[in-house]
Amino acid sequence: MAADNYILENEAVIRLSLFAGVFLLIALWELLAPKRALHYSKFQRWSTNWGFVVFNTLLVRLLFPIAAVGVAAYAQEHSIGLFNITAIYTPIAAFSAIILLDLIIYWQHRFFHLVPVLWRVHQVHHADVDYDVSLGSRFHPLEIGLSMLIKFAAILVLGVPVVAVVIFEVLLNALAMFNHGNIRLPARLDGWIRRLIVTPDMHRVHHSTISKEFNSNFGFQLSVWDRWFGSYQAQPSKGHQDMDIGLPYVQPPQKGMQWLSMLVMPFKR
Repeated sequence: MAADNYILENEAVIRLSLFAGVFLLIALWELLAPKRALHYSKFQRWSTNWGFVVFNTLLVRLLFPIAAVGVAAYAQEHSIGLFNITAIYTPIAAFSAIILLDLIIYWQHRFFHLVPVLWRVHQVHHADVDYDVSLGSRFHPLEIGLSMLIKFAAILVLGVPVVAVVIFEVLLNALAMFNHGNIRLPARLDGWIRRLIVTPDMHRVHHSTISKEFNSNFGFQLSVWDRWFGSYQAQPSKGHQDMDIGLPYVQPPQKGMQWLSMLVMPFKR
């Protein structure tokens, strides 16, 4: 319980510190070993992408002051959810919960592509015409809100331990930045890593303008879900250097970089 109390009291600091550390690491990696040349300046794109980060952070704190760890603590205190009522050994429960939450995120992502009204929101993430670490945090506020509600429901149903929620969210943020990174990995190393974890080359396929490709590779953390559920594509048809990133109907590209334009994008016909 002492560990849970420490996490509850310092959750924001823990997450922010790790987010900043991983972001700086990937940004430096991009500078030293980029995979592709960017078509547009980071200033043009990052003003939009960081605009979403700041706006979404403030919105989440305003609308969801309890946060996911608070929901987990409430479920634990009132014996709500699978892992709380079965009294499974905490490390096993935490590990199992992290795997199950990742599976839920996979299917959530897939449904955001399959259901037209959800795609209208999610397309904001795909409208960026370049691919780098900042893209991992570029999501419309409506998608963030829906994702929070889905996460809360999953935590209550599963009875996810508090420590598992923090570990999962830290991993999700860190790996989202990693697999959206414009970083170069040796092909053999990429092949080994993607047996378990989604790599930048694997996820970059998902941001192709080609329909078959952006409807593949939905995983954020574990790569096995795409293999098991038939949505895996190893490489883009045009190759990583020549593939087009973004949405074919968001033209000219500058429209994909304007924060206010992206904010109202889901409501346009």
